[in-house]
Amino acid sequence: MHNNLPFILAMIAAIVLLNTLAGKLRIAYPIVLIVAGLLVGFFPGLPMVKIDPDLIFFIFLPPLLFEASWNISFKEMKKWWRIIGSFAFLVVFFSALSVAVVAHHFLPGFTLALGFLLGGIVSPPDAVSTGAITKFVKIPKTTSAILEGESLLNDASSLIIFRFALIAVGTGQFFLQQAALSFLWMVIGGVGIGLFLGWIFIQAHKRLPLDAPSNIALTLIEPYFMYWLAEQLHCSGVLAVVSGGLFLSAKRLIFFNSSSRIQSSSVWESFVFILNGIVFLIIGLELPEIVDGLRQKGIPLTTAISSGVLVTGVLIASRIISSYAALLATYIFRPAVIPHARSNRRRWLMPLLLGWTGMRGVVSLAAALAIPITLENGSDFPQRNLILFITFVVIFLTLVLQGLTLPVLITRSGLFEGVVEEQPEEDTRRKIKHGLKAHIYQFLKSRHVTASSDQAIIEKLLFQWEERAKASDDSWMSENTKAIFLELLEVQRQYLTELNKDPLIDETLIRQQLYQIDLEEERLKII
Repeated sequence: MHNNLPFILAMIAAIVLLNTLAGKLRIAYPIVLIVAGLLVGFFPGLPMVKIDPDLIFFIFLPPLLFEASWNISFKEMKKWWRIIGSFAFLVVFFSALSVAVVAHHFLPGFTLALGFLLGGIVSPPDAVSTGAITKFVKIPKTTSAILEGESLLNDASSLIIFRFALIAVGTGQFFLQQAALSFLWMVIGGVGIGLFLGWIFIQAHKRLPLDAPSNIALTLIEPYFMYWLAEQLHCSGVLAVVSGGLFLSAKRLIFFNSSSRIQSSSVWESFVFILNGIVFLIIGLELPEIVDGLRQKGIPLTTAISSGVLVTGVLIASRIISSYAALLATYIFRPAVIPHARSNRRRWLMPLLLGWTGMRGVVSLAAALAIPITLENGSDFPQRNLILFITFVVIFLTLVLQGLTLPVLITRSGLFEGVVEEQPEEDTRRKIKHGLKAHIYQFLKSRHVTASSDQAIIEKLLFQWEERAKASDDSWMSENTKAIFLELLEVQRQYLTELNKDPLIDETLIRQQLYQIDLEEERLKII
């Protein structure tokens, strides 16, 4: 362990430098990391970083899913739940089925069970990769919400397929009725355990005298505990983390103070960034061993590469076909929920964008690395090295091919400029600030002008709020005035929470305003 510690620290430093390079080149950092992972595999003399396959999911998945569920807009998920549900379950299953059929017929040594195993690994698109790529271009809020919601749920559906396929490969048997009952228990039990533990953790945050570092430390272990308990009860650990994370996120204003909310955002962002980078580099370090394993099995490297290209093509085609099928079904059964566009031509081009955003990433890598090395009888797991290699090729091609061309498709083609927002962002931001000012003004006038004997201080409070400017001299801020200000900030939070119920208001803007309020509260604490 001590011998590998300098190398692990060097990996983290390399991840930071690669992210800086990606920012300079205006390229999404997952693309740079996957290329770096490929190059790392060719460096001689680097130590092998071995992680027990049974621990891969437990180490990487819980925090990645928890952070995603913490930051997603649950309101937008509810608004577009039909499209999100179809992509997260139906499209993932169709993609896995397509890969299974093609792998069974065209890849040597692949049974249908192995095909489903490969399909379950490579079927879920990666939200981190998509978000990192689309941040350089402007995409509609509707599309962003659909992609974020899909990313949370497609991991669960694909990993359920992965689990059943893994059992089928190990036992050689598959019982549909038993699988259906197990699926129901995994879904219902996973969601139930996540919500129950989420409530337990909320009570712990509220009742224990925790400061900001302690609160953040507790959140770091929460996803691991949710995942572990659900897996012990043979439920879906992924759904437990997602449901628990969504529940905690919705209640963050209740059990987190401003210090905890501000500091936790930075801690979690850094933690998840490092985890993503480590997974990409680990697969690069294992590539030489994977290639050697292919040679020992008599599988030429050209065959492995062509297999990866074939599976990538199947995934891209199946996602685009599914996108158009989903739009067609919506036209027939629910035309009222179709996202607005200026013309039918551009509306029918929208599925192309959704289909082209199927970049694969960390979840697929973690799933592939989690394949056991041997079966229960001690024999080698069939086609493990080929599955790992195909997964790497799929991730590499989708990130590089789709990742580099997606911004060009959006900015230069003009195909998606017709997808307009229900309410422009600047108008929404202006509406929020105007409503907030009016609400606070009325609160101060009705609550404190008559209750306070110091009329001058009240007038100064009103002036400061209306001008939205910080006073250069805080000497006038007495303890009584500070208490009024803190009460004022809490009233703002309550107002924004109620305003967030408006379906036309983007929750991201609400959260940005809440973050500014938290910063203002922290400033008041040091006066």
